[in-house]
Amino acid sequence: METEKSGYREIEHTADWELEVWAPDLPALLVQAARGMYTLAGMRLQDGPRQGRSLEIEIFDSESLLVNFLSELLYFGEHENLGFDHFHLALKENFLHAEMEGAPLVSLDKEIKAVTYHNLKVQEGPQGLEVRIVFDV
Repeated sequence: METEKSGYREIEHTADWELEVWAPDLPALLVQAARGMYTLAGMRLQDGPRQGRSLEIEIFDSESLLVNFLSELLYFGEHENLGFDHFHLALKENFLHAEMEGAPLVSLDKEIKAVTYHNLKVQEGPQGLEVRIVFDV
């Protein structure tokens, strides 16, 4: 059985939520992590007009970039009631440039309070890069 080049799946965790994510490169890993986070939270977006947002995040290392990117998405949800389902990410010099498209949230099944650094390590795997992310809920 051939595995997908990119994806995510929930990992059983005692108190918080844990997500395993894999992708061929760092931008794709960030997109899969965002999709997985939104799936865990049960995000549903409004139909109708779309809204775009841009981000620029300085890259110090892969782990802090992942936490900062996902934390920005949580911020948009909490402060602007926006979720995103389309991403265009590019790494240029020491920055991530992100263009995102989404819509207002209809609902979230559960609130994610924070993205943690608990055992966070982006590493090479069979599909490129892989990581396990623990979310504080």
